[in-house]
Amino acid sequence: MGTRQKILAAISDPNISYILLLIGLAGLYFEFSNPGAILPGVIGGISLLMAFFGLATLPVNYTGILLILFGIILFIAEIKVMSNGLLTIGGIISLAMGSLIMFETPEPALRISLQVFIPALLLVSGFFVVVIWMAMKAQMRRPYSGTESMAQEEGEAITDIANEGKVFFQGEYWSAQSQNPIPKGAKVKILKVDGLKLTVEEIKKEA
Repeated sequence: MGTRQKILAAISDPNISYILLLIGLAGLYFEFSNPGAILPGVIGGISLLMAFFGLATLPVNYTGILLILFGIILFIAEIKVMSNGLLTIGGIISLAMGSLIMFETPEPALRISLQVFIPALLLVSGFFVVVIWMAMKAQMRRPYSGTESMAQEEGEAITDIANEGKVFFQGEYWSAQSQNPIPKGAKVKILKVDGLKLTVEEIKKEA
């Protein structure tokens, strides 16, 4: 065989096709989770197309492919729903089951080797778990810029606040409102920012 035929034959190996499929899905998942990374998306797209070429020459069970794709969907849903890991566990199980039944043939040479299957599954599952953990951590992190970062911060009432008044916060004067009267000079906590008006409450001094 020439070089071209050797490369195509290598891609048609079930182990190589399986690894390319996982790399492709992981790359695209990372790109969609972190738009603008570019490189993971490029690598993922190329790997996925090469995997499809290899799979087209093999006895593929499309139920296995669907199970793998369903596992990726569960990983994505974990970021949106935050099921305390239940969707992630379901994704790993779906990924494992899909990998096991992806090639339906009694010929061992046309099935995924356990020496490839187990490390690849552990590595890819670990990758998804780490990305999900990073995404959830970023979602739960308190904002440090803009008006959202002002919530729960402390300021000082520079006028009496019956329904409305003025608050001094980080070198600026803000219009403020409160459900309860607040005397001038009292320390206040910012509850909400609505445009250029703050909703505040008085910080009671401990007796």
